[in-house]
Amino acid sequence: MGTTAAGSPRNREPRAQGPHGSPELPSVSVTSYNLEVRDDDGFIGDKASRSAFVAHLDALREHFREQRADPLKGETAAVSKSELDALLRDGDPHEAALVLSAIESFAQSLAFVVRRFVRQKTWAKVERIVVGGGFRDSRVGELAIGRAGIILSTDGHPIDLVPISHHPDEAGLVGSAHLAPKWMFEAYDSLVAVDIGGSNIRAGIVELRQDKAPDLSKARVSSSELWRHADDEPSRDEAIERLGEMLKGQIKQAKKDGLRVAPFIGVGCPGLIEPHGAIERGAQNLPGNWESSRFNLVDSIRALVPEIGEHETQVTMHNDAVIQGLSEMPAMQNVENWAVLTIGTGLGNASFLNRTKPKAPSAGKDKGKGKDDEKKGSGRSKSGS
Repeated sequence: MGTTAAGSPRNREPRAQGPHGSPELPSVSVTSYNLEVRDDDGFIGDKASRSAFVAHLDALREHFREQRADPLKGETAAVSKSELDALLRDGDPHEAALVLSAIESFAQSLAFVVRRFVRQKTWAKVERIVVGGGFRDSRVGELAIGRAGIILSTDGHPIDLVPISHHPDEAGLVGSAHLAPKWMFEAYDSLVAVDIGGSNIRAGIVELRQDKAPDLSKARVSSSELWRHADDEPSRDEAIERLGEMLKGQIKQAKKDGLRVAPFIGVGCPGLIEPHGAIERGAQNLPGNWESSRFNLVDSIRALVPEIGEHETQVTMHNDAVIQGLSEMPAMQNVENWAVLTIGTGLGNASFLNRTKPKAPSAGKDKGKGKDDEKKGSGRSKSGS
């Protein structure tokens, strides 16, 4: 029998509470994140990670080689998304069908994971799921998401699965704009954001562009720097030092670009985030021990960049899947309960409850959503974080 554990910080000792990993954000409630659902095989989410797709494709390649030459070269894990997209587009019928078969197998796994997640209290009322992460950034990923949505629909689960609209690399930065306190938007037109992952660290400047859309739907990344730390294998302290250099470089670039940068840094990081800025668990893929009781990522970042302009820097951190999901929040205003899945090294997840009632769909848009919207419950789920 499967067991479930929702993210909830452990009690080490009484500490001052901070805003980090908060379930209550300026415009949305985070009802859960880093949800851990298990069965006899382990974590359910592992069935819909990139490594799961690789396993499906690898098994199919083995069968394919028994009848004809394998169109892919080398280890399956090293095959790029662009190679698969090209084979799907330009390969002969059998070669394209190889990729389509892997998509079908993975879509079935993704649909299975969603079915299990919606059994949980915090996901029970979810109407739409945004899918991000690196896997989404390919035609193969888009087709897998679309196929999983059809599988769920035909099984009687009326849940929309939609690819995240921002590029996944940018979504992990843009979402930080929804962490910032609203007063900051009155005097500034941009902010600093960090997206920390198991392979990469990205730092950038998010241009708010509120003159084009007050709801931040037009926010974009004006500049960014990517460091693939997995190639360099640094220590934790070396990684933090490099991050500090990246942040200072981005702030300098933003000033050259004529942007008014807020004294704010939004940080997305894997794992369960404690209120005072430590990481409880889930950071095992980061370089060194980021879960140590003697290490605080927020304090480290603030020490590296104590001021932006003439003001003391405010740092706010949340789970990286939460922040990717927040980037899509302006497009989620016609539903009440929604969620995000990020397909990468693992499967990130978060669920949300909008604080405002859903807007009526525009004529000709979201056809068929009206009946579903009428069936929504009004109860608020308790936070699983």
